[in-house]
Amino acid sequence: MKRKHVAVLMGGFSSERPVSLSSGVACADALEVEGYSVTRVDVGRDVAKVIGELNPDVAFNALHGPYGEDGTIQGILEYLNIPYTHSGVLASALAMDKQLAKAVARTVGIPVAEAVIMNRFEIVSEHPMAPPYVVKPVNEGSSFGVVIVREDQSHPPQIVSSPEWRYGERVMVERYIPGRELTCAVLGERVLGVTEIVPVGHSFYDYDSKYVSGGSKHECPAKLSPNIYQKIQTLALEAHRVIGCRGVTRSDFRFDDRSSEDGELVWLEINTQPGMTPTSLVPEIAAEAGLGFGELLSWIVEDASCSR
Repeated sequence: MKRKHVAVLMGGFSSERPVSLSSGVACADALEVEGYSVTRVDVGRDVAKVIGELNPDVAFNALHGPYGEDGTIQGILEYLNIPYTHSGVLASALAMDKQLAKAVARTVGIPVAEAVIMNRFEIVSEHPMAPPYVVKPVNEGSSFGVVIVREDQSHPPQIVSSPEWRYGERVMVERYIPGRELTCAVLGERVLGVTEIVPVGHSFYDYDSKYVSGGSKHECPAKLSPNIYQKIQTLALEAHRVIGCRGVTRSDFRFDDRSSEDGELVWLEINTQPGMTPTSLVPEIAAEAGLGFGELLSWIVEDASCSR
């Protein structure tokens, strides 16, 4: 039987290029071990021409950030009629826009933190809401541009309105939820386990704690009461469905259990292109469910299609 030709799309030109290259190399290597014929594509502005000439059986999308997980590359692949992995055009665009994703999630009762969308230059002289709060770009991943404003901070974060800021004009100002950082993966219609992320030497789960070895500890499965564990799984699957996602996704949560066991559980966002690096969460969660890395990637490849 002819081996399926898989083009692994990686790199790109977003802030998350290094993460995508790491994900892409890991996926390409593992897919070759699984018996696929693999072409590694470092995505540039000529991506439509490159993929069109390659004409692979499947495009494995290992891109992260703008252009890779916001519906842009998905639209190109639809025009080329090349089956691709992960979510389709609309779900990718919705999930990437934190404001829209929260609005859609709220319609089915998924709990989200109060937030406002502002131009970054509006956050200069006075707090946009009572601290503590979080300022984050509307359309970025990997915790790029995330600033936590503590309760005792007398003024807004000046970095957001400075020339050094490179994450877009619109920002989300969101009520800070103290407590535990939790995440849950969904594979198709199958909800997997819940992991707790404990940053090591970092105040929150920032870029370094995500991608630098030893930057965080992962409790997989998370030590939670059965009802909270199941509630997180239910909400992750509900978010995956209502946003219209396909393939694999990962939903992130905050859980404040300081005053009671049930506490306050809040859904933060859904990631339609979860990282596949050596320190990434989804491969670890899948392994806990009995799916090896190669088996996970093979499932993703075989699930690929157009009109997702």
